[in-house]
Amino acid sequence: MYAVTRRLLSLPALLLRREVSKEAELLVLRHQNAVLRHQVPRVRYEPADRLWFAALSHLIPRSRWAEIFPIAPATLLAWHRTLVAKKWDYSNRRRPGRPPTAAAVKTLILRMAAENPRWGHRRIHGELTRIGHKIAASTVWNILNRAGIDPAPRRNGPTWKQFLTAQAEHIVAVDFLHVDTINLTRLYALIMLEHSSRRAHLLGVTTNPTGPWTTQAARNFLMNTDTGTDMTKLKFLIRDRGGQFTDPFDAVFADAGLRVLKSPPQAPKANAHCERLIGTPRRELLDSMLIPNEQHLRRTLIRYLEHYNTARPHRSMDQLAPAQAETGPATPIDLADHRVHRTAILGGLINEYRIAS
Repeated sequence: MYAVTRRLLSLPALLLRREVSKEAELLVLRHQNAVLRHQVPRVRYEPADRLWFAALSHLIPRSRWAEIFPIAPATLLAWHRTLVAKKWDYSNRRRPGRPPTAAAVKTLILRMAAENPRWGHRRIHGELTRIGHKIAASTVWNILNRAGIDPAPRRNGPTWKQFLTAQAEHIVAVDFLHVDTINLTRLYALIMLEHSSRRAHLLGVTTNPTGPWTTQAARNFLMNTDTGTDMTKLKFLIRDRGGQFTDPFDAVFADAGLRVLKSPPQAPKANAHCERLIGTPRRELLDSMLIPNEQHLRRTLIRYLEHYNTARPHRSMDQLAPAQAETGPATPIDLADHRVHRTAILGGLINEYRIAS
């Protein structure tokens, strides 16, 4: 049968060799396609394959699609309709309505509202317009409303941080720092902090902080002219409601022209700056050493507060020490051209670094 079939097919090939060659090639490809259909139950086509089939379908009569293409005519037509729909689909090219507000603008609006409790949405809108950003007042209102902030002025009032910062130039605060000695005797140190300059002062150390002792410590501080504190600029003294702060203690500062402000009960944030000062020497120094007696604690705190006032950087003062903030920041230098000396403070628990002269 093979020999007979070959002889029958060779006769037309002699007459029309070129046409028969093409037809034979097509027959081979069709048969190969049929074999693949039997072996592969389902073929997955990529979008590029679908595009190619859909484009070639225009060159072939529809009646022969079932013989040539490895897919059903309905599937091929569906692919073609999808391609046409995607060509004329402009939904991804335009967005209806007003463009969204930039995230940076939303952040700035919320920041202005937090930093200025008395500003309403109209005032914030005016500030944005002043700095050159055009935005609708209703947009500002919507941003504040969605963030859970009342767009009207005076939302929550000033916080303790805002109040203390506004009055810092005229405020001092006092509080007690307690330390347990080696034999578990509790010592108390009375410390004063100037809010504006962040300078700290030790008023005294005792084992029994009674009202008379606290009053005398206040008198000694006011009579000491070496503290460097200008009492004429001070207007307020913040203290808690401890029993050590008696009426005579308040009278000492009242005679110096200060008004005593008592913090609310169980509200340490009302005296936040002084509370933070109390925790700083404890974390940096006292938790790492043993205190034998009252004299040792006094010498230790005096040396530490000297370091605190002259060499320790403060974040609220742009990483400058209180003494350095008064004279101005240091001149920028190239550390590769200078030597840095280390000075050990209190046995090396604290180090100070200075440029070698």
